[in-house]
Amino acid sequence: MRRTILCTAAVLACITAAAAAQQSSHGTKLTHAAGVWDSKTLGVKDSVVATTVQTNTADGKGWTMAFPTGDPIALRVVSSAGDSVVTEAGPFASHVRQGQTVTLLHTVSHYKGNEMWGTSRAQYSSGDTLTFKITATRRP
Repeated sequence: MRRTILCTAAVLACITAAAAAQQSSHGTKLTHAAGVWDSKTLGVKDSVVATTVQTNTADGKGWTMAFPTGDPIALRVVSSAGDSVVTEAGPFASHVRQGQTVTLLHTVSHYKGNEMWGTSRAQYSSGDTLTFKITATRRP
């Protein structure tokens, strides 16, 4: 019985330490992605179909994406690991398909220095889904 209690305590201590380490690295990676980013959304043959300005905070709260017209759209940081950050947004009026609504925009971004790249998947209220490549550079 005593052995079981000691083993359980050791496992819980490891889990707690792992969770604390994960939270610590989560903040570090978001700090690395913090700043104002000029982003391009690429369609067929890498043609630019939209441009946005993405503003990332160091704590992951208050991230936004702004098209040249309209109000900024809130981005929710879903997860981060390594050089990657996963965000979601929506619903909002589509700037690629006029007159349609993006119900969910799911983006996986990779950050290295002042460069960002990744993919976005837009789900529309019509049921259609489009996948885009994205690239961005951090403003000085």
